[in-house]
Amino acid sequence: MKPVSYVRARSVEEATAAHAGRGEARYLGGGTNLVDLMKLGVERPEVLVDITRLPLDQVEEQPDGALRLGATVRNSDLAAHPLLRDRYPVVSQAVLSGASGQLRNVATTGGNLLQRTRCAYFQDVSKPCNKRVPGSGCAALDGVNHDHAVLGHSPHCVATHPSDLAVALAAVDAVVELAGPGGGRAVPVTDFLRLPEDVPERDTVISHGELITAVVLPPLPPGSVSRYRKARERASYAFALASVAAVLRLEDGVVSHLGLAFGGLAHRPWRARRAEAALLGARPTPEAVARALDAELAEAVPLRDNAYKVSLARDLAAQVLGSLTATA
Repeated sequence: MKPVSYVRARSVEEATAAHAGRGEARYLGGGTNLVDLMKLGVERPEVLVDITRLPLDQVEEQPDGALRLGATVRNSDLAAHPLLRDRYPVVSQAVLSGASGQLRNVATTGGNLLQRTRCAYFQDVSKPCNKRVPGSGCAALDGVNHDHAVLGHSPHCVATHPSDLAVALAAVDAVVELAGPGGGRAVPVTDFLRLPEDVPERDTVISHGELITAVVLPPLPPGSVSRYRKARERASYAFALASVAAVLRLEDGVVSHLGLAFGGLAHRPWRARRAEAALLGARPTPEAVARALDAELAEAVPLRDNAYKVSLARDLAAQVLGSLTATA
């Protein structure tokens, strides 16, 4: 058994100092993913820095109308918050699509973003995995890969990011606030989570010692409508095979704002910039939407068993955009 030290941080500064001072340190919030990985032997931290007592558990409205979500706000509290439900229904819907009610009562906003892939080869320490042991290989490339990535993957890793919340945050242009020994910074959520490239062991751009303190949702354009939809293998408590988060605003029948993101297709939420550009300033007819989605998904490179994800994602997005167009 590997001994683990435990630090209960009394301030953000104390937490980041304790984390930065040890090589294999992990922040402990809800622990719904970290503790499971410790049991499997995937995570073997030297020290756990408990951040549950820090004052990071509030949802606060900002003077400009933005919403600041503290890093330790529980998923259940977040999904039920009246301001979030009213202004960002896509985010509330995404949170409620994830995990189970019991887990949402414990899981946190920051931890949701930092959760690791559910790739079976990553979780099995007897199998090669570049994310777990850099340079060991990727067993999923020629293994069971029906639920793996079709976009943005590399020869080193074909895993997908499991978060529903992150997909919705990408669609609304959320920003992640970080604190570290060297000070604070803010990173768009679309840049916070990484594609694998040749360093798949790095899920995010977070530096050693840095702590997520909040996620900020900027005000959406007036009159926007939004929705999250997820396809999975069973009706509840399952990760997305493909998901779609969309924010749409129409002006005189044409698209004046569109935020569109896919989940379940890549190593991070996939912001559909090409489809957005094709539809901006256009009437979102079924034909125009189909052309835009085809252009976005043209760069997909399916693996042996997951080509179905391309058509699944296209159909989901078409249905979501069609329903939002009717609502708007």
